[in-house]
Parts: sequence; C-alpha cells; structure tokens
Amino acid sequence: MQAACMECGTQVGLERKPMQYHCGICGGILRIVHDFSQVDAARLKRVFDERRGMRNSIAASGVWRYKELIAPELQDDVVVTRNEGNTGLYEPAPVKDFAGVRRLYLKAQSENPSGSFKDNGMAVAVSHGKWLGYSTFACTSTGNTSSSLAMYAAIAGIQATVLVPSSEVSPNKVLQTLAYGATVNTFGGTYDDGIRWLSINAEQQGMYVCNSVNPLRIEGQKSIIFELAHDLEWQLPDWIVLPGGALSNAAALGQGLHDLYTLGFINRLPKVAVIQAEGASPFHRMVAASHRTLTPEPKPSTRASALNIGNPPSWLKALRMLEMTEGVTAAVSDAEIMEAKACVDRSGIGCEPASAAAVAGLRKLVRNGIIAPEETAACILTGSMLKDTDAIREFHMDGVPSAPPLLRNTIRSVTLSSCDGIMVK
Repeated sequence: MQAACMECGTQVGLERKPMQYHCGICGGILRIVHDFSQVDAARLKRVFDERRGMRNSIAASGVWRYKELIAPELQDDVVVTRNEGNTGLYEPAPVKDFAGVRRLYLKAQSENPSGSFKDNGMAVAVSHGKWLGYSTFACTSTGNTSSSLAMYAAIAGIQATVLVPSSEVSPNKVLQTLAYGATVNTFGGTYDDGIRWLSINAEQQGMYVCNSVNPLRIEGQKSIIFELAHDLEWQLPDWIVLPGGALSNAAALGQGLHDLYTLGFINRLPKVAVIQAEGASPFHRMVAASHRTLTPEPKPSTRASALNIGNPPSWLKALRMLEMTEGVTAAVSDAEIMEAKACVDRSGIGCEPASAAAVAGLRKLVRNGIIAPEETAACILTGSMLKDTDAIREFHMDGVPSAPPLLRNTIRSVTLSSCDGIMVK
C-alpha cells in the first residue's frame, strides 16, 4: 500500500509499523496512490450492482462493496465492519423549496451505525491499523470521530483512547463514546491542540491515529461519493454541497470524484460547495481572499460543534478538490444553520447542526446567484439529529430569538378528562 506526499510527491509505504501520517521529507500530508491500470469500470459496475443484494459478507457494507477502489490490499479477515454506508437518499419537497433549487437530494450519512459519516472512513482506518498489528487506536475529536472510533474498537476488541475538548462539544457524542467503552480524556483546549498532541506523542505511545491526517480515513470516506453516484446510476447532480470542519469529507469527496471520473464511472464532474460556520471559517476566508495558505482561526466558535475547528488538517486536499471541480465556499451564521436544521428535521429526516450548514449554504448560494434555481444539488447530511439534542431543546423550548415562529415547536401542558377530552391550559 503506497501513499504520496501532497507537497513534494515523495512515495511512502504503509505496509508496516510505524504508521506514517506526514511526509518525512517536507512534512506534507499524504494521499493513497492506487494502480488502477487494470481496472475495468464496466465490469466493476456490474460487480457493485451484484453486491448490493448481498447480506452475509463484507460486501453488505456500503464501504467494502467498493473495496477494489479503496483498499484492495487488505485481506477480508482483517476487515472491520458494521454494514456501514447503505444510507438513504431522499428528495423532501420542503427542503428543496427552502433551498430554492429545481431538484435536491439529501444523502443521509446520519443513518450510519454510529450516527455520522465518520463510519465510512473509520471502518477502513481501523481495518488498516489492525492489519499493521496495532492494539491501541486514538483520535482527537469534537465528538463524531470519537464515537465512531469507539464503536469500531469495540467491534474489533481493541482499545480506543480519545481526546475531547472540555467545552463546545455535544455531551451526546461524549456519552456515546463512553458507552462503547473508549477511554475518554477531556482537555482545556481546542481540537487543533489535540491534533498537535497526537502528532508529537502517538508514535512513542504506540497509538494508531484515526483522525483525517490518516490517509486511510480519507480512502474510506470516498465511498460516500461512490454510493451517491451508484444511487443515481452514475449520473451526479450539478452541485454537491457539504459542511466543512476538519475538511476530511471535502478531501475524500475530491479523491472519490477524481477516481470515478478518471476511470470512466461518471462522464462529468459536478461542482462542489464547502460550507463553514461563520465563527469557524478559516478555509472559506482563505478561498474568498484567493490565498494559497490557510491562516488558522485561533478561537473558533459555533453552535455547530462538529464544525468548531480552527485549523482543519485536510485544507490542502480540500483546496485541490475545489480547483478540480471549479467549486466554491460559503460561510453561514449559526442562526441560518439552526433554521435550516429545523426545516430538515420537519421533513422527517433530521440532522445535527453541522449537517444543516450544507442546506443553509445551498440556500445562501442560490440567493446570491452562484447556484441557479434550475440546477440540481445533493447535500451531504453528516450526522444524526440525536447527536446534539441540546440544539433541539434550545431552538424549540428555550426561545432562541432567531428561531422562526413557523418552525418552532413546543411542549404543551394539558389536562386529561374522560368527559371533555384534552383541554389545553
């Protein structure tokens, strides 16, 4: 298994310990390099179709179904899976009308077994670490990564150790991580501080790092775009819109689109829009200013906790993806995010605040004339609404000033009477 540096092109082998996450020459981030010279796209399309009906093999997974394009070197006996992927694709009319486009798909990665898109990448990262012989797996997280790692570690019977900032993190995600049995360490700092600590200490402590600095995480997350394209019979919409925190999903989307287009699975590239929260938008600010180097946000702050990242590790990969797809970025306020979330929730699908940033961003880009109303789009919903129930309570019950009255719902106090029925107080 080979990787290459994004900066200088140095080749790095990933077949043995210690796992390498950065180039030993220039410190650049790595990407997996595949030899697809023998790939027959037409044959693989038939194989992928056949695997969709399988239930008692690793092909039942929406990740491992596409193993030839993700990690063909891994033997089946090291694969860790919980039938991740296989998430729904929906076209709710209320959300389409809210966003203002002709046709809108929602790809609900929130339906993954741990409740977020992180499962697509984590299945591959943990399998690779197991292949290398690691017994301790680690990450720093605002919540979704830690709960996903904890789940796969429990399935594989290995130890997970996670670092979680002590503030601006959803308690639901931390509780989920605890329930799966991981060792949870909170610290007084940001996600970026945790990443720095792991980069210095992980190798010495024998830990396999499962954050997006790990190129195998990105490979697994490619399956999201593979499955979306497969769902749509290999005809993607005009735009794909997704939220951007650590930017691992944007990086994976770009690699997946590159692979599908190069191999002939799709005949054109959609444009991509990466949406950040205004309080944590270093990538958007860099792109808007036409800069080539990211300036970190030292104190990121947003209600969408999964986006609360000031120094996204995968920014360079995300930038290359935008250039390849002629894509754009946008930043939306917390109020816009919560309004979009309420709309998605009321459509019967639901999502966490970070996911709703994609819908809010799509609406903003349509209103600003960047995306035309007659175009089609797909939004990636990255996390379940139950990942952050505090956000639901704040919006509907605590009287958040920005909550639109038509979307706010409240609990009513009633009196039950056998004669008079329900009488509202």
